[in-house]
Amino acid sequence: MKPLIGITSSMEINQSQYTINNNNVKAILQAGGMPVMLPYLLSDEDIDQIANHIDGLYATGGYDIDPTLFGEEPHPKLGTIIPNRDFFEIALIKKLLEMDKPILGVCRGSQTLNIAVGGDMYQDIYSQIDKELLQHAQKAPREYGSHFVTVQEGSLLHQITGEEKLRVNSYHHQANRGVSSDFQVSGAANDGVVEAVESKKHRFALGVQWHPEAMVVTGDKPSQKIYEAFIIACLEK
Repeated sequence: MKPLIGITSSMEINQSQYTINNNNVKAILQAGGMPVMLPYLLSDEDIDQIANHIDGLYATGGYDIDPTLFGEEPHPKLGTIIPNRDFFEIALIKKLLEMDKPILGVCRGSQTLNIAVGGDMYQDIYSQIDKELLQHAQKAPREYGSHFVTVQEGSLLHQITGEEKLRVNSYHHQANRGVSSDFQVSGAANDGVVEAVESKKHRFALGVQWHPEAMVVTGDKPSQKIYEAFIIACLEK
């Protein structure tokens, strides 16, 4: 039986409908998982029930994260936030980590994972990092790898991909900054921007800043390996 994978959804500011990029669904299906969309549930009872039923969580991309969740006021460059999404995803991530169920986060999902365990982040890398940066909001097709990420040797990401350097796509203006003592940075761009974080104590809790779901459709092997490893972890109960 395929593992049940909860996929977080996005929502417009008017909160009239949930949306999921179809590449996210395709990536989970291709790797052998059964995707289910998760609405924003706000009660502890509902969150516990979801956590008990799914085999793993796939935290997807989307709008910015409320900076008050990591002790900061809104920066002028902060974009749209959906507070209910932040609340639900962070609460669910905390619950799943307690249960040691696998979590894969991409882009915003990587940041949400980090914030849930006590890390922090840049609200806007271009104005908050005092150095010249790469183009992290690429002007190339979504599936095209526009810059490189150096992978930490011995990390989970390194074990999964077998690569010391990955070519990735890039669509973000926020990024993880500090990580908790239970996590580590496992990938960084050449300009030092954090591109991957992972747990040092859980079976599988990995966040990547890029969008591997868009690269899977082009047959990118490292991207495929990330999803396959996630699904395998979800099968191991």
